[in-house]
Amino acid sequence: MIQLDEKIYFYLLSIIPFMVIVYILIQVWKKKTQKKFATSDLLMRLAPDKSSFKAALKLIFIMLGISFLVLGLVNPKIGTKLETVKREGVDIVFAIDVSKSMLAEDIAPNRIEKGKRLVSEIINQLASDRIGIIAYAGQAYPQLPITTDYGAAKMFLQGMNTDMLSSQGTAINEAIELAATYFDDEQQTNRVLFIISDGEDHSEGSTLDAVELAVEEGIRIFTIGVGKEKGSPIPIKRNGIVESLKKDAQGEVVITKLNEEILQDIANEGNGEYINGSNTEEAVEFIKLQLDQMDKTEFEAKQFAEYKDQFQWFLGIGLLFLFLDIFLLDRKTQWLKKLNLFNEKQIH
Repeated sequence: MIQLDEKIYFYLLSIIPFMVIVYILIQVWKKKTQKKFATSDLLMRLAPDKSSFKAALKLIFIMLGISFLVLGLVNPKIGTKLETVKREGVDIVFAIDVSKSMLAEDIAPNRIEKGKRLVSEIINQLASDRIGIIAYAGQAYPQLPITTDYGAAKMFLQGMNTDMLSSQGTAINEAIELAATYFDDEQQTNRVLFIISDGEDHSEGSTLDAVELAVEEGIRIFTIGVGKEKGSPIPIKRNGIVESLKKDAQGEVVITKLNEEILQDIANEGNGEYINGSNTEEAVEFIKLQLDQMDKTEFEAKQFAEYKDQFQWFLGIGLLFLFLDIFLLDRKTQWLKKLNLFNEKQIH
C-alpha cells in the first residue's frame, strides 16, 4: 500500500513541458543564427568535437532530476505492517446507471457525472463502513466488491462511463439481483443499496420482484434520482463537441425524462427513501443522517498500521541526475567517438 503525503507538489512537474519548449526554440534559433555566418561543413571543421546529441541528453538528465526531486517532495510512503482491526459500520453498495440516457445534460454537467459526484461525496462522509460498486445498463456488471478501501472505490468510480457496457437499456432488476450477492456475510445486519439513476427502467415487471427478494435478505434500498422531469435530449459527442442528438427508429429526437415514480416505488418497497439528487449538499446530508441512525455491525478488516518514508531514494536519484548533468560536456566523448554509435561524422 502506497500513500502520497504532499500531492500538491505534482504541480511542479508542469515546468518540464515548459523546458522542452524553451529547448526547442533555442535549438531553432541557434541553427538559424549559425546559417547566417557559416555553412554546416565549415561549422563542423571549426568545432569537430562538438556533439550533436549531448545537449538533448543534458536536458533529459535535468528533466529526470527534477522529476525525481518532485517525487521526493511528494514523499511516497510504503505500508510495512498489516494489522487486523475491529471496525463498526454499514455495508453499502452503490448501483450506478451507465445507460446512454445518463448523458442527458438537464442537470450539470450531465446525469452520469452528477451521479458520480453524489457517490463520491457520500464516500467522503463515511468513516468505517464497507462499500461496493455496481455498474448497470442493459445488464449489471460488478465494478468493485465490498471493501474498506475508499481510495480504490473513487478510482473505479472515476473510470465509469456510458461506453463501459455494450448492452444498452436500463435493467434495474439485474442491478438489485447482483447487489444481493455482494452481501455474503451472514453476520451483516445492515445492508444498504443505493441506486443512482434517472428512473428509466426496461424491466419494470420484474424490478419490484427483485426488490421483494432483496428485502427478504435484509437489504434496504434507497434510490437517488438524477435529471429533470421535463426531460432532455441525449447528445452524441465527438471530442467534446455535440455532433447530433440521439433519435429513435422513426427519426424523432429522443427526450429522456427523470422518472421519479419508479424510483419512489422501488424505495418504498425496499424499506428505504427516495432522494432527489439535484442539490448535492442536501442529498448527501440526508443520506448521512439515514446512515448514522442505523445500527453498526462489528467486523474485522485488514489495514496498514505503519508506513515508512521513501522520499530519500527519490531525492538521491534526482540529485544524481543533476550531478551527472554538471559533468556532461557538450563535446564528443572520445571512446564513443571511436565507436561512432550516433553516426557523428569525424573530420580529419
